[in-house]
Amino acid sequence: MEAVARQRQAKTVIWSVIFLGAACFAFSASRPSPALQDIHFWLLALITICIGPRCSVKIPRVKSQITISETFIFLSMLVFDGEAAILLATVEGFCTSLRISKKNLNHLFNASVLAVSYSLTVWTLRFLFGSIVTLPHSRNPAIFISAICVMSVMQYVGNSGLIALCVALRAGQPLWHTWRQNYLYTSLTYIAGASAAAIITKLVWAVGFYVVVATTPIIGIVYFTYYFYLKNAETQAKQVEQAQCHIEELSRHIAEQERISLELQQSKEHFRHAAFHDALTGLPNRALLTDHLKLAIERAKRRTDHYFAILFIDLDRFKNINDSLGHSTGDKLLIALARRVEECLRPIDTVARLGGDEFAILLDGLEDPDDAIRVAERIQLELTHPFNLSGNEVYTTASIGIALSTTGYEHPENLLRDADIAMYRAKENGKDRYELFDTIMHARAVALLQLENDLRRAIERHEFTVHYQPIIALDNDRLSGFEALVRWEHPERGLVFPSEFISLAEETGLITEIGQWVLRESCQQVRQWQRKAPMNRPLTLSVNLSSKQFTQRNLIEQVTLILEETDFDPRCLRLEITESVVMENAEKATTMLKQLRDLGVHLSIDDFGTGYSSLSYLHRFPVTTLKIDRSFISRMGAGDENLEIVRTIMTLGNNLGMDVIAEGVETKEQLAQLRALKCNYGQGYLFSRPINSELAEKFVLERAQGQTVISTLMDEPMLDETVLAQTTSVEYVN
Repeated sequence: MEAVARQRQAKTVIWSVIFLGAACFAFSASRPSPALQDIHFWLLALITICIGPRCSVKIPRVKSQITISETFIFLSMLVFDGEAAILLATVEGFCTSLRISKKNLNHLFNASVLAVSYSLTVWTLRFLFGSIVTLPHSRNPAIFISAICVMSVMQYVGNSGLIALCVALRAGQPLWHTWRQNYLYTSLTYIAGASAAAIITKLVWAVGFYVVVATTPIIGIVYFTYYFYLKNAETQAKQVEQAQCHIEELSRHIAEQERISLELQQSKEHFRHAAFHDALTGLPNRALLTDHLKLAIERAKRRTDHYFAILFIDLDRFKNINDSLGHSTGDKLLIALARRVEECLRPIDTVARLGGDEFAILLDGLEDPDDAIRVAERIQLELTHPFNLSGNEVYTTASIGIALSTTGYEHPENLLRDADIAMYRAKENGKDRYELFDTIMHARAVALLQLENDLRRAIERHEFTVHYQPIIALDNDRLSGFEALVRWEHPERGLVFPSEFISLAEETGLITEIGQWVLRESCQQVRQWQRKAPMNRPLTLSVNLSSKQFTQRNLIEQVTLILEETDFDPRCLRLEITESVVMENAEKATTMLKQLRDLGVHLSIDDFGTGYSSLSYLHRFPVTTLKIDRSFISRMGAGDENLEIVRTIMTLGNNLGMDVIAEGVETKEQLAQLRALKCNYGQGYLFSRPINSELAEKFVLERAQGQTVISTLMDEPMLDETVLAQTTSVEYVN
């Protein structure tokens, strides 16, 4: 929540700068400027835009770069006055942003920063010294020098200050810390640029304007000389630092290595075909791995350049191998895997079996933390080759979590925990991959545990509620029924949407109890509306069935009991099942669907088109309705392939005697296309977002009285782009 708040604050500042920059640009453009009639100004502008940004130098240790554009813009200010400089700086910033960024918001922000900062500089100079173009002719050199100093300082403060403010808000750091760390060194470039502009201005008045063309290569040479100076200084600093470290460590290195080798050898000899090894694979077990981890942690404490890492490995779909080929083959796979992993490692590394199909690897004494990633990639490459087990060719993949010592650890348990968290993230992101642990993962795991505890209490405390989204008959705009959607009224977080807790409820098995409550509550509610507002065709109710609910043995008994308790006509109930749930076991699903259909309940395939339904099975299912997934509706356009998909689903439904419901109808254009395709029903924000029972009842009563109630309740989407702030002289790299 804090990170979201910071992002919103940063976006507010960004848009404020954009609006202020637009005002500065418009004001400058509205003031008459003789410079715009001067061909010399346009020549200077061409040099600034085409050459300036391409002569850049990165500053060591900070995320910044300098260009020679500032020199030319300062020159335009002194020769052609302030408005010319503001307009030129804004255009140059926009053009430079186009070259290095693809985000429109970045272009506007970069140009606006320059418009604001140069406006601040121009008007400060005018306030203190009067007309800017007369400054080079001042008979008092002190006045001209003072003006140059003010010009460089004001431009530096304005430019880098606005960038630093946005970066600090996004990173949650103090403004002064961000400014000092990233932009303090850039002050020299402004002083140098202003000084060079002052010298060239004097030459222009003494020799002529075309001295600018002659001095441009000289300025470029100076900048590139500075570039090589910085590179050499950085290289020398590193060499000195490395030499000092080498001298300090060399005397202790041999003795320490001998002691470590002796300790490691003694440890291996002490624990070898004893209780600290896995009986199946012969690998070290968790206890021995923990002992080696303790040694690695102690070494890292004594030497800051000592790196190590833990790789947590879990085979993907290992249970399928056990179930299909037997546990004996599964054991052989684990043994073969252990040998293959050992071949990918160095003698000083430790691979351990933690239990089941879980392995952990300690990579000790790494030269670079990135070496851990290369080992993970090597292991996954090895697993692309099949295992030959008792005549069976077996393929398997692995999810790998990596925890690096650079994070800083005191206890081995924390390392294993974090590597395990990263491994589960790899599984969540598609398996057969690796993930590096970061603190966000740990926070997410803690938050997930808290959410699970809250979810269990939510059932006991009756914190769930049902929202209803109308389903409209598209031929006559008649209210056909509602889809029931569960919501969680969290006592602290407020309204929680299903996307945040349904997957967790499925994983923990709580979805069964929640699903029963939703079905009972919505049947009871809709039955009340049917009594209050009788219609020619009674209101229908659509309720989702999760995969856990659908595979319950007593599902038929539960549905029957709820229908009897609520006195709800089964012909008005439509149970929705996704394609994937139905196709996981088509034969078993057919039996369950027929039993539900025998109750009189209507059945619907939800999100149709996104799964892997087989047309050979579809006609065998006792399904009455297909629901077209919202992704096809949202991208539906004339001549678009999504329109053809919708047309195909409509034709399929009509040929099989099924009704078709379009989800996610949000625009009148989509509604017109669906009506042209003879789609039966639609639901979406064009008609109404999901609403609570009170608003839904009002919807029902007004419909019963013949009124048309269509509420478009869409909120403006929040900007979620990552802002990359860049200017001609300061670049922030995300």
